[in-house]
Amino acid sequence: MALDYKQCAKEIYETVGKRENLVSAAHCATRLRLVTVDNSKVDIKKLDNIEGVKGVFESNGQLQIIIGTGTVNKVYDEFLAVSGMSAATKDDVKAAAAKKQPVWKRMLKTVGDVFVPILPAIVASGLMMGIVEALGKVPGLGFVDTDWYAFLDMVANTAFAFLPVIVAISAARVFGGNIFLGAVVGLLMVHTSLLNGWNVGNADAINSFFGITTGELPQWHLFGDILPINRSGYQGHVIPVIIAIYFMSKLEAWLHKHVPEMIDLFVTPLVTVFVTALLTFTIIGPIFSTAETYVLSGAKWLVTSTYGIGAIVMGALYPVTVVMGLHHMYNVIEAGMLAEGGLNIWMPIATAANFAQFGACLAVGIKTHRQKTKAVAIPSALSASLGITEPAIFGVNLRFMKPFVCGMIGGAVGAFVASMMKIGATAYGVTGIPGYLTINNPGLYTIVLLVAGGVAFTLVMFFWKGEPADDAAVEAEAEKSAEAEAEEKAVEEAEAEDKAEDDSPATLYNPIKGNVIALKDIPDQTFAAGILGEGVGIEPEEETVYAPCDGQVSMVFDTKHAIGLTGPKGVELLIHVGLDTVDMKGDGFDICVKEGDSVKRGDKLMTFSKKKITAAGHSTTTAFIVSDPGDCEVTALEPGKKAVGDEVITIK
Repeated sequence: MALDYKQCAKEIYETVGKRENLVSAAHCATRLRLVTVDNSKVDIKKLDNIEGVKGVFESNGQLQIIIGTGTVNKVYDEFLAVSGMSAATKDDVKAAAAKKQPVWKRMLKTVGDVFVPILPAIVASGLMMGIVEALGKVPGLGFVDTDWYAFLDMVANTAFAFLPVIVAISAARVFGGNIFLGAVVGLLMVHTSLLNGWNVGNADAINSFFGITTGELPQWHLFGDILPINRSGYQGHVIPVIIAIYFMSKLEAWLHKHVPEMIDLFVTPLVTVFVTALLTFTIIGPIFSTAETYVLSGAKWLVTSTYGIGAIVMGALYPVTVVMGLHHMYNVIEAGMLAEGGLNIWMPIATAANFAQFGACLAVGIKTHRQKTKAVAIPSALSASLGITEPAIFGVNLRFMKPFVCGMIGGAVGAFVASMMKIGATAYGVTGIPGYLTINNPGLYTIVLLVAGGVAFTLVMFFWKGEPADDAAVEAEAEKSAEAEAEEKAVEEAEAEDKAEDDSPATLYNPIKGNVIALKDIPDQTFAAGILGEGVGIEPEEETVYAPCDGQVSMVFDTKHAIGLTGPKGVELLIHVGLDTVDMKGDGFDICVKEGDSVKRGDKLMTFSKKKITAAGHSTTTAFIVSDPGDCEVTALEPGKKAVGDEVITIK
């Protein structure tokens, strides 16, 4: 018996709480994707039993109802009719789901989005750093004096020495800024004319670097005594880099919108980099420098004056300072302890904090059913056991938050044990397993590692529920029911289909009837050279521009001669009618849409007058380009006479 699409849609609508509990609705090839005001008001079991529904699960704030290929679109149409809602895209739903999350979750997601692409680099570097440092500390081996040590140390340290650069590039992608401008800002923060950020507070390093004898870090005074700039870099820092690139991306977007097109190409990058650099070094940087001073003083007082209580506090807060990029300053405390002729009692506390993050990350790697997460968590945990925790913290624990908190608790307990045992190290610079080479009591040190790592590991295993897809897998394994297995299979098929959708090529269609020409044949050097992006030129026969794909209007130029769109796979498109038509200041152009509008392929975007363009002395040749392809490959199809809607560009 054929499914009653209307009845199915009606039952879903009533079960999810009707219109007052709905924010957005879209569909993909197999699923109805809903964002609700409150998912707890939805009877999942009842929803799952509706005829036509093959499975239900929650993911990233979305309620995803599996209906099936060829059916979901019909149910969706009926759902829109019964609910009175307007159609939305998958991206609209994802955005709505993200907005529902608390601010702290959105901030953590942003950090995760920045770090996920760069994880391979920092995981590999973290593992190598731990191994090289450990070998360099082995007594009698003499490895530290060899060329191999120097070479491997350089290779291992590169990702961390220039961490602000790769973080800046990734952050620029996340915030929609130019990744090359982001790279420049990142490079500024580790410029060779600045003292390495890890040596701030080291008087000998300051004197040697600047050729002075005062031991005080020099400053630049661009505005007299107001907002002086410390001449130190930001190696190892993360948060100030992300903040700087966020500002840079917003400033760049604003400038692109307001600077006249004819000077935009050089004015916008120049102003963006200069203003961002000034803000970073006069405001963002000093805030974190001040924070370093207070954290350093507070940490030293806690560890040396409050015994077990201070150790508990610092064992818990140490990974937070890693997130902020403030942890490298603790070397000053350790050096001071050793200079006074005592033991380095800070090292066991730092080790407890680091090894707890190792335990938490390892538990995630064991408990998760997602191979992608497991492949990151296991090597990141190994890196953390060697004292390099950035991969574990940023790549795994902080993304899921609860493992990070479990690690903080484990670190607090382990640090308290270390303090009560009164153990210490005879050197500084290493933690975790390599710390055995400097600790005064290896047996008690082992207990600290077991306690810190064990507490964190156990807490994660008991209290972290896993990722959304993991819950279904665990339930299926526990219940061994045919119903649960069917749902799991449906989820896997849906996820596989999503991946297939993402990987499949997309097509852009001709927006104006006319003769399509190769990009290199456009009579404008900037367009023809591909400086603004790949695409085609169009010699128009008619005077109406239509949407080349489903998407969203991202920019309408004040002079009305060009429109920006966000298209399939998130690529940015530009339709620029005529050459140098910015000089016409809108005369002869009429815009039919506004920024933020969602458009469907074939919707009217604008009209223009060929006669007025020609009378003004300009060419009517129109550029249709992919201005920001992201990671996609853009291919222009065979030129020639094309009607509106003919295929002209593919994106893979």
